[in-house]
Amino acid sequence: MSEKTKIYFASDFHLGAPDHDRSLAREKRIVAWLDEIKKDAAEIYLMGDLFDFWFEYKYSIPKGYTRLLGKIAELTDSGIPVILFTGNHDMWMFDYLNKELGVTIHRKPIEKVYSDKKFFLGHGDGLGPGDHGYKFIKAVFANPVCQWLFARIHPNLGIGIANYWSGKSRMAQGKETFKGEENEFLISFIKEKEKSEHFDYYIFGHRHLPLEIKIGNSLYINLGEWVNFSTYAVFDGEKLELKEFKK
Repeated sequence: MSEKTKIYFASDFHLGAPDHDRSLAREKRIVAWLDEIKKDAAEIYLMGDLFDFWFEYKYSIPKGYTRLLGKIAELTDSGIPVILFTGNHDMWMFDYLNKELGVTIHRKPIEKVYSDKKFFLGHGDGLGPGDHGYKFIKAVFANPVCQWLFARIHPNLGIGIANYWSGKSRMAQGKETFKGEENEFLISFIKEKEKSEHFDYYIFGHRHLPLEIKIGNSLYINLGEWVNFSTYAVFDGEKLELKEFKK
């Protein structure tokens, strides 16, 4: 294959958690991964929860993450498209990252076709049956009125409150465990989706577990996270693989 033909997918960096030093070490590892893949990347998908918290005030953003933001700007400036999905931790991306970094931002799952293969791509939160409490909270957080009200809080207090919430999140509680196919909400979503339309590949984050599971004639990949793992997926035009960055 020629250069710049691979498509990369990663999710759930959760930068900012659990503390500054460990987040910074993880950020440097992510930047090293981006440096490694830029030689053959045609597109890069970063599929939600890049930050453990993100809220764009009109004139300020959370401190930190300069290495990652600078690297993304370098990639887009070089002509490599970078596509971001909002996750449940960073759904409050508005237009700053788009304007400053040149990224494309998606707030809902999308469908793509590469080399005649159909992809269904999304962060993964809010899909499938159950979890009504979370779906309600997500609707509240996504409400423009609620976002306007939160923006009235001084950033020192607003970001402080958010960081406290992050410390109580499931990301802070350790590794996730596989619940069995019948209890995995994304697997239930895929099975239901396949009844009406077939996709060759389903790629999600959110679940925090590296998973590669055949469901009928489809392949489901969960990208895992970068706190306990350093996993990503790559499509080379022929096959999709889940890999680990070990540098």
